[in-house]
Amino acid sequence: MKKLATLISAAVLSASFSTTAAAQDTMAMVVSTLNNPFFVTMKEGAEAKAQELGYKLIVLDSQNDPSKELSNIEDLTVRGVKAILINPTDSDAVSNAIRMANRSNIPVLTLDRGASRGEVVSHIASDNVAGGEMAGKYIMEKVGEKARVIQLEGIAGTSAARERGKGFMNAVKANDMDLLASQPADFDRTKGLNVMENMLAANPDVQAVFAQNDEMALGALRAVQASGKDVLIVGFDGTDDGIAAVKRGKLGATIAQQPDLIGALGVETADKMLKGEKVEASIPVPLKVITK
Repeated sequence: MKKLATLISAAVLSASFSTTAAAQDTMAMVVSTLNNPFFVTMKEGAEAKAQELGYKLIVLDSQNDPSKELSNIEDLTVRGVKAILINPTDSDAVSNAIRMANRSNIPVLTLDRGASRGEVVSHIASDNVAGGEMAGKYIMEKVGEKARVIQLEGIAGTSAARERGKGFMNAVKANDMDLLASQPADFDRTKGLNVMENMLAANPDVQAVFAQNDEMALGALRAVQASGKDVLIVGFDGTDDGIAAVKRGKLGATIAQQPDLIGALGVETADKMLKGEKVEASIPVPLKVITK
């Protein structure tokens, strides 16, 4: 019996050690939604880098729901992951989730979208304000000053929507463009189509559209094609579908981020931090304008 008890104790100790060792090699990534090609590519970039560096990466989908996001973080604190990479559903709402991770002493890094509050080790993203300005400049170069433009906005409350809109409005004012309308379509292709149909009906003389992501741009494209009008459309993100539409001459341009690089840099930065290396509080990812 004594020998059996010793064996059982050894087995329990071994299992406990194995669990701890596994936790040490585990990171997590919480994505706002995997129903968007941009974030799928970002996830793939993170997974590839995690595999390269020898980490297990848990990926959870928040389905654009802040309450689901909070639940995901709670789940990860129980699992005892070593670091959390989060792409917030909403820059304000994510604060509670980040604070929960902070209380569990789990370091947090934000990807693509920032957080209003909570302790974040590093934020990895493109300069969305600069990207919005690049879109406006491209429209001005193709259509001219005083161009009549429409903007399709992303999800209200996200840093990406706020910053891209700010950059675009900087360009609108600098080039004396006429902003006919600006409405949210929540970064969604179907909503982009529906909102654009209504905006076209109300603004038949529009010359150009800036959509704050490629999904909305592709939805707007369908509405414009159905109307038979000649309208320049510029998207944002540089997704595979967006770039393909540009190359076919359907979209005028897309402001290309590098979502795979954002994901990879997130894992790489977390790895450095866990090894005790100093990391930058903000890591910019280059943008470029993709045209035909």
